[in-house]
Amino acid sequence: MELIFGIIVGVLILVFLVTVHELGHAIFARRNGVVVEEFGIGFPPRAWAKKLKNGVLFTLNWLPLGGFVKLQGEHDAASKKGDYGAATFWQKTRILLAGVLINWVVAALLLTILAWTGLPKILPNQFSVANDTTIIKRPIELGLVVKDSPADKAGLKVGDQIVRFAGRSVASAEDLSAATEANKGKTVEIIYARRGVESTTNATLKADKQDGYLGVSSGQREQIQATWSAPIVGVVTTGQFTVVTLQGLGDLVANFTKGIVMHLSLDSSVREEGGRNLEKAGNSVAGPVGILGTIFPAAERAGPTQLIFLTAIVSLTLAVMNALPIPALDGGRWFTMALFRLLKKPLTKEIEEKIQATGFMILMGLIIIVTIADVGKLFN
Repeated sequence: MELIFGIIVGVLILVFLVTVHELGHAIFARRNGVVVEEFGIGFPPRAWAKKLKNGVLFTLNWLPLGGFVKLQGEHDAASKKGDYGAATFWQKTRILLAGVLINWVVAALLLTILAWTGLPKILPNQFSVANDTTIIKRPIELGLVVKDSPADKAGLKVGDQIVRFAGRSVASAEDLSAATEANKGKTVEIIYARRGVESTTNATLKADKQDGYLGVSSGQREQIQATWSAPIVGVVTTGQFTVVTLQGLGDLVANFTKGIVMHLSLDSSVREEGGRNLEKAGNSVAGPVGILGTIFPAAERAGPTQLIFLTAIVSLTLAVMNALPIPALDGGRWFTMALFRLLKKPLTKEIEEKIQATGFMILMGLIIIVTIADVGKLFN
């Protein structure tokens, strides 16, 4: 039931993020004299429609895969008044990149809210204003529970927070490790919190250290809390995560390319290393199934702070990905338009459709491959 609820929450969040992205296109299109014919939430078949006072057809559709905006004369070569194609180069640039801007701003707003309430500290150099920052250390939390271990038999689960162990409070993961070693082979009382509710259980620790005396790995989250500097922290942190996202994409491409090249080698050891690079690249990618089936449910179980944080990161990732020169995405459409303008060649409707269709097919192929990998991870 928790998995289903997490998936539903994930779908709603993704639909919201894609919808505000498309809303950015619609707003900037209207401001630049382009007619917006339809604004839809979800994808057809259509469930409901209403003509708004501004002439835009607003629709709700059955497939909850995001949203879309339909502009008059969407091809670059269109020339009638009100057509997207009739807009100037800079007007088209603003319209195309408006969605990127909106997603980036949403991420910055969410991180600003978290900076007030408690922003997870992920980066070692994560920005904060020294004289307006409080570092909050969260309770010890279980990140792994080994199957059939003392912890597993005692009913402990991933995400549980350890409040007291063997009658003593534990302030850090090191304290918990030391306490389990001091009580090895004994039956101890453990007070833990799950979703804010404290419970008590007993666990008989192992006498040997293999897989740990308790059979868990634990960690401690830190949060940055600010007051007047929260908006500054939110915006700068969004910038930091933008850089990290771009670096991650660069590492992904490098590992994938290196892995493919190494697989062509006659040396078996080189091929094995290439396989490790490909595996590393694959593990760093999550598609729709991975996001909805694993990441969002896990964040939802961890609480509202982690869910809001993940929403901000997904919004930022949408902004970064759509800004890249990938055909079928906003950045790809802008790059194609700019390239043909630079070459002083006409970008006809037929050429534009072929470029975008090819890019879309490649993109769908990659999504299918990643989805198959995600399904495999779910059943491992």
